[in-house]
Amino acid sequence: MRNFEAVVFDMDGVIFDSEAKVVECWIETAEKHNIKDIETLCRMCLGTNSAETRRIALEFYGEDFPYDEYKKEMSDLYHSRYDGGRLPMKPYIRELLTFLKENGVKIALASSTRSIVVNNQLRDAGILPYFDKVVCGDMVSRSKPAPDIFLKACEELGVPPENAYAIEDSYNGIRSAHSAGMRPIMVPDMAPPTEEMEKLAEVILPSLNEVIEYLGKE
Repeated sequence: MRNFEAVVFDMDGVIFDSEAKVVECWIETAEKHNIKDIETLCRMCLGTNSAETRRIALEFYGEDFPYDEYKKEMSDLYHSRYDGGRLPMKPYIRELLTFLKENGVKIALASSTRSIVVNNQLRDAGILPYFDKVVCGDMVSRSKPAPDIFLKACEELGVPPENAYAIEDSYNGIRSAHSAGMRPIMVPDMAPPTEEMEKLAEVILPSLNEVIEYLGKE
């Protein structure tokens, strides 16, 4: 195996196929209320916490945009469909988590999503016991792309950032992990790799199966 002590995962778009489902629910809400360019907004908000998403939305649509009302409607639709273990997981996530556990690697989560949602989704999927630490968006003051959430995850694991991999799908997530001094692995979901991502990530891999192969190499 490569020489490292920990892996810190993002959740949405890495562990769960949730980003696509959130966009799906936003599109339905937007069509109902004739909101334009919602997919553009969704792409801009990938990897950010709820406060930063709200700020971006009000900047995008104007301060009088009733964001909170539409967000609640979208969120209610999303949870009605995908709560209770119905949220699809990304292929090979369980195999990757098992591989890391069997090799004595510390595992943490660093998600911009709120704690209650994160813990419920991990529990309902039956994978919460894999994680040594869970750090969420409401536990740090600054959202990704700031490094705060990854630095906190490494601190809680007791591992120097340079000895930890971060697995991310979003541009803001890769920026955050790189700023924290970690070793970012990008596994793209909704956002295709860019020249910037190729510079900031240690490697860009097409799926979590390739992550297992990459980390297992000498």
